[in-house]
Amino acid sequence: MHTHTQTSRRTFIRGTVAGTAGLVASRAFSAPIGANGDVRVAVIGFNSRGQGHISNLQRIPGVRLVALCDVDSNVLTREVANQAKKNNTVTAYTDYRKLVLDPEVDAVTIATPNHTHTLIAMTAMAAGKHVYVEKPVCHNIWEGRQLVNAAEKVAKKGLVVQHGMQRRSSPGWQQAMDWVKAGHIGKVTLSRGINYKARNSIGTVAAPTEAKDGVIKGMFRTTSGKPQNVDVDFKLWAGPRGIQPVQREQFHYDWHWQWAFGNGDIGNQGPHQIDVARWALGNPELLPKRVMSFGGRWGYKDDGETANNQMAFWAYEPAPMIFDNRGLPMKDMNWTKGFEPVFRVGTTAAPRIGNVIHCEGGFVAEAKAYDNEGKTIMKFDDFDEGADHMLNFINSVRAGKLINSNLHVAHGFHAASLAHLANISYRLGKAVSVDEVRERLKNDKAGLETFEHFVQNLVDNKIDLNVDKISAGPWLEFDPVTEKFTGEFAEEANKLATENYVDEFKLPTI
Repeated sequence: MHTHTQTSRRTFIRGTVAGTAGLVASRAFSAPIGANGDVRVAVIGFNSRGQGHISNLQRIPGVRLVALCDVDSNVLTREVANQAKKNNTVTAYTDYRKLVLDPEVDAVTIATPNHTHTLIAMTAMAAGKHVYVEKPVCHNIWEGRQLVNAAEKVAKKGLVVQHGMQRRSSPGWQQAMDWVKAGHIGKVTLSRGINYKARNSIGTVAAPTEAKDGVIKGMFRTTSGKPQNVDVDFKLWAGPRGIQPVQREQFHYDWHWQWAFGNGDIGNQGPHQIDVARWALGNPELLPKRVMSFGGRWGYKDDGETANNQMAFWAYEPAPMIFDNRGLPMKDMNWTKGFEPVFRVGTTAAPRIGNVIHCEGGFVAEAKAYDNEGKTIMKFDDFDEGADHMLNFINSVRAGKLINSNLHVAHGFHAASLAHLANISYRLGKAVSVDEVRERLKNDKAGLETFEHFVQNLVDNKIDLNVDKISAGPWLEFDPVTEKFTGEFAEEANKLATENYVDEFKLPTI
């Protein structure tokens, strides 16, 4: 149990530098802890996904949860009290920059909103901490590359940086990938990611909430519609984006659907399936040379900005990738739980959230492989969502190096960047007719088939596509070596591939 006093910590914190400047020079890098050593971990951001981090960490022998950090004082106070009930005294922080200077923390896990993932990860690395960072590991392509470069530098000093895409730790998925690679059903012809997850309206606010003295305080709502009292240090929450009015009814989740902070569902749920889709192609080391995406936000008018239905196409060679996202229900705008559309490969139902790997002689859909007639020919064992993913991080920390190349944060960068590429195309789109999209896809049999199903789902929900047209982005040309867009839309696209950073929250140099 964690029983030391907090007074000495507070004394230490008062003497530290709050900002990120000079962190590399001021902190020694952690030495390998060893197979039997205790790993002292802090969780940063735990109103949602971070709760899973806390639960997983506290089930691992030899792991001590020693600190917690959250910008919402209500969330922080509640979890500190929960830990006290477990006889575990933790140090509470609001500012992650102070937490990473705590000498009694070996590693941090990060489950904050997307726009601060890379910033906090690099700040922790600069302070000599091991880092576990949730997906998407970056909010834009540029910062993601800085993250990978930094991770490779600190790896030479024994620091571990791991992404949060759990399927990379699934024995069943590894078995499936090895089986596909061995050519049992021929070469891969298409790698498909699917996310059919209903996303209702986030509502509209009559007027935005303004921060007062850098704080957002008051009643918002939860995902269930219940009132929630927040007390947020908004300067820290907004971080690199800077203080701005809050235009949403639900403070703590619906930022996902606003471009300054989130990346839509293609950048939320999507990285899990996009990563698996890329894995099936053999983990290409470079991003693709061409990308195109289309979609829209249909069925309601609200304060969300991102697409709720979206398709994306990446021109990998020799086999391409598709991602198909649906946020509306099966039909009639009926939001009954479990009432999402179903895509079929022949007569076989594809997973509503998952992957299909199409090959010459059949396909793999999650835990099973099928021949071209839909007959099951293989079932993969130990097929889970990466139950040991956090344990693998801890074991890597103990070893002072990644224990499995699947855990490298570069995979997280690729999965996130593929979503970013697609979103950039979508954001540069213009309203087009269904026939115009059909014309664009006429030489892509699988893409056209999926699109017809996509359109039918909108029609079934009484969306008039002659009025609420599809927003179709252009095919964007991309140089995967320089990671810059080229061609006709390069200037507009490259502006969206990076973002502005408030001076106080620029990425640290590592």
